[in-house]
Amino acid sequence: MQRTLIKSATVISMDDAIGDLNTGDVLIEGSRIVDVRPSIELDGGASETEIVDGKGRIVIPGLINAHMHTWQTGLRGYAANWTLLEYFRRMHAGLATVFRPEDIHIATLVGALNQINCGTTTLVDWCHNNPTPAHTDAAVRGLIESGIRAAFFHGSPKPEPKPGEPHFSEIPHPRRELERLLAGPLADRDGLVTLGLAILGPHYSTLDVAMHDFRLARELKLIASMHQGGGPAKTPGGWEKLIGAGLVGPGINIVHGNDLPDDLLDRLVDLGVSFSVTPENEMIQGHGFPITGRLLKRGVRPTIGIDLESVLAGDLLSVARIALSMQRALDNAESRKDSGTIPATSTIPVREALRWITTEGARMLGREDQIGSLTPGKHADLVIISASDLNLVPVHDPVATVVTQTGLANIEAVMIGGAWRKRNGRLLVEGLEAKKELLAQSGRRLVQDIERQGRAA
Repeated sequence: MQRTLIKSATVISMDDAIGDLNTGDVLIEGSRIVDVRPSIELDGGASETEIVDGKGRIVIPGLINAHMHTWQTGLRGYAANWTLLEYFRRMHAGLATVFRPEDIHIATLVGALNQINCGTTTLVDWCHNNPTPAHTDAAVRGLIESGIRAAFFHGSPKPEPKPGEPHFSEIPHPRRELERLLAGPLADRDGLVTLGLAILGPHYSTLDVAMHDFRLARELKLIASMHQGGGPAKTPGGWEKLIGAGLVGPGINIVHGNDLPDDLLDRLVDLGVSFSVTPENEMIQGHGFPITGRLLKRGVRPTIGIDLESVLAGDLLSVARIALSMQRALDNAESRKDSGTIPATSTIPVREALRWITTEGARMLGREDQIGSLTPGKHADLVIISASDLNLVPVHDPVATVVTQTGLANIEAVMIGGAWRKRNGRLLVEGLEAKKELLAQSGRRLVQDIERQGRAA
C-alpha cells in the first residue's frame, strides 16, 4: 500500500482533539489519513513511503464548496452585470436551452479541475440544466474524469414553457432518472461521486410538487437541496405545510434563504435543516444580505458556496473571506447604530470562516465522519499551501494566513483520497490545454447560438 508522510509542516487539522501543530507530520496510507502528530517515525517500509518536506508549508483539510452550478463554466464572466431577474430570463430561459451534452461535459470537467486547482477537494455540483439523460450523464462523466470528490445534485431545467406544456414548477422530480443513476454510475453511496437532489422546493414549485419531491428524497435517503428566495414564493406558506407533514429535518439543505422571516428560520434551525450561503453572488445579483449572522445568532454555522462562475471567480477561499468580511461589516454597523461605537473586538474569528468551508460542508453532506478535517481514519483530502511565498511571509497566525491572505498562487499541492491531483503548483492532468480550448469553443458557440435565436425572433 502506498504511503505518504508529510514532515515538519504547520498543520491546521480542524479536529478539536488534534488542534493546530506548529510543526507536525501527517501520515497517509492508501486513501486514508492514519496519523497526525508532532513527529511520526516510520517503523518499517520507509523505502516505500513518499516523504514530503513540509517546512515552510501549511497543511489544511481539503475545502468543500457547498453550492456551484458547474455547468456554467463555459460562460465565465458573461453574467457579471446581470441582476437575478436578468439571470432567470437570459440564462435559464435563454442560454441554458442551447446547451448540448458535450457543453455540459466540458464545462463540468474544467470547472471541477479549477476547483481542485483552487484547493477544493469536495464539490457540490448543483446541476439544473439537464433536459435529457444524456445531459445528466455528461455532467456525471465530467465529475468522474476530473478526480474531484463530488456530490452530484440532480436538478431540473427551467425554460419558459411552450404552448400546451406545463410550467417547470408543476413538474415533479423524475423518480426514474434518480433510480437509473443509483443503479448505474452513482450506485456507490460512499464513492468519490455520489447523488443528491436539487429540487425546486416550496419557493419555486407548486405544493403538490414540493410534497412529492420531499417524500422522494426521504424514500431514497438522499439530501434534498433547494433555492430559497429571489422573488415571490410559488407556494406561499409552503414551508409550514411541509413542516406540518413531517417532511422537514436533517437532510434538507436550503441555499440562500435571504428572505426567510425570523420565526420560520427559528423553526428550520430547530428541525436540523442545513444552510448554504453564496455571499458574493447574493450581493451581486440582488438576493439580499447573506444570512450568515442570523444563523450564527441561532447557534448554527453556514456552509459556503461559489454559486456561479458565469458571474464571479471560482476561488472558495476568496468567497469565504467575503462572507467573513460582509458579516463583520454588518455587525460593526449594528454596533455603531446601537451604541455609537464599533465592537470592542471582532464578532467572528477567522477560524469560523475556515470551518464554513471544511467541517461544516462535511456536516451538510452527512459525511463529517469521512471528510472535513485531518483526522485519522478519514479520507486523505488535503491542501498544501506554500507559506514561504512573498505574499504570506511572515506567518504569525496560520489560520489568519489561510483565510485572509492565501490565494490561488499559494496552493502548492492538493490530494484527494490519497492521490495527488496537484503538485508543485501544477494540476496533474493530461491534455489540459486541449480541454481549455474545448471549453472556449463551447462558450463561443453557446453565445452565438443564443444571439442567433434573438435575431431570428
